[in-house]
Amino acid sequence: MLYKFKSKVTGDLIMLEPNGRQILNIIGKDSLAKGILLPHDIPTAIAALERAIAQDEAALEQRRQSAHDAGETLPRADIVTLRQRAVPFIDMLKQCQRAEKEVVWGV
Repeated sequence: MLYKFKSKVTGDLIMLEPNGRQILNIIGKDSLAKGILLPHDIPTAIAALERAIAQDEAALEQRRQSAHDAGETLPRADIVTLRQRAVPFIDMLKQCQRAEKEVVWGV
């Protein structure tokens, strides 16, 4: 399954199901096949994504530091980080926020 996020002010944003589900869970939306994010909910969604990115990066840095302190090989980071997955969605949200338009998926 794919998630296709749409708005009236940006191009469509397509994510694979696991990534789209992760993003929706972070912003507090059910990972249903259809949904909407209203303009007044966008600031909260952006803040939640930014917090999750910061937590993800802090956890990665802690794992790297622990491995370094133990003299072990640094663990390999995910090929694509949460930041890399979320930034296009955050950009979409910011543009929709400025235009006061909603983001929908599955419709």
